[in-house]
Amino acid sequence: MITRDRTRQILVGDVPIGGGAPIIVQSMTNTDTRDVEATIAQINALQGAGAEVVRLAVPDAEAAQALPDIVERTSVPLVADIHFDYKLALASVDAGVAMLRINPGNIGSRERVEKVVQACADKNVPIRIGVNAGSLEKRLLDEHGGATAEAMVASAIGHVAILEELGFSQIKVSLKASDVERTVQANRLFAGQSDIPLHLGVTEAGTVWTGAIRSAVGLGILLHEGIGDTIRVSLTGDPVPEVRAGWEILKSLGLRERGIVITSCPNCGRLERSIEDVIDELEQELSDVTEPWHIAVMGCSVNGPGESRQADIGVIAAREGFLIYRGGEFWQKITREQVLPAVKEALEFLNTIQGR
Repeated sequence: MITRDRTRQILVGDVPIGGGAPIIVQSMTNTDTRDVEATIAQINALQGAGAEVVRLAVPDAEAAQALPDIVERTSVPLVADIHFDYKLALASVDAGVAMLRINPGNIGSRERVEKVVQACADKNVPIRIGVNAGSLEKRLLDEHGGATAEAMVASAIGHVAILEELGFSQIKVSLKASDVERTVQANRLFAGQSDIPLHLGVTEAGTVWTGAIRSAVGLGILLHEGIGDTIRVSLTGDPVPEVRAGWEILKSLGLRERGIVITSCPNCGRLERSIEDVIDELEQELSDVTEPWHIAVMGCSVNGPGESRQADIGVIAAREGFLIYRGGEFWQKITREQVLPAVKEALEFLNTIQGR
């Protein structure tokens, strides 16, 4: 049983973060924000995959001018990612974003910081302070001998202090490195001395294959220790797999439920017929299902019946067809072509009897 750290709660749009609220899955668009249609399409795709908060870059005035239209035509809370230019932060708040991602120490004079903080306070827009090991202040690099976990935490605390001195407490912090060890160490250190909600991620983690593994290890360690209020799996390429990977991490730890969970046996000499194509088909065709049903896909009669009885739906590859279990009991024997229709029918039946 995982006992989560009790952090203060903030609201990002209508999404509660921290204070015992469910851990939120986030992602970020990689479209040009100035391209309104492409950005809206990607935001909607991310939301459809399960993203509960979406961040987007606002690198210039033209991107900021696109925000009102994007905000108006999407329903998921949006976070504007701002660097250096305080005017972009003010424009983003005016556009109706749900959160700013800034580092107050790099957007100019205290007067400029005060203007951004006041705008956020007036519209109940929280601020995420994002610390990245690859862009730490030179002073801290010199003091700590490099981009250490301690340097990352010192950077976060310094930025937090700027906001708190101005009476602003609606803050979230992220401390990210491209390796698991520093990411884990930095978040442990910060969590040990602050109740500010933490956004977790291993930044620049890599491709879908390597990045998902690296993220699962780093995030899994911290989440199992009760640390973290939101997560992002940072992957190169289409961001939709980030969302799916994030949900799988939370589901594997029993922290959230969403969508089909497929368990399947490894290939071995007992395999009576191929099941890889069955798994691929079920994962693809059932990717839009949001109810947390468990499907076991097994390749032999040794472990197949037992696993199928423990699942909501069981699919066992037998020598002469497939055996289907439903609700823990044997249901029918079918051909390969009938597997997907039978599983869909079983899901409809289970949804009906359980009122989902």
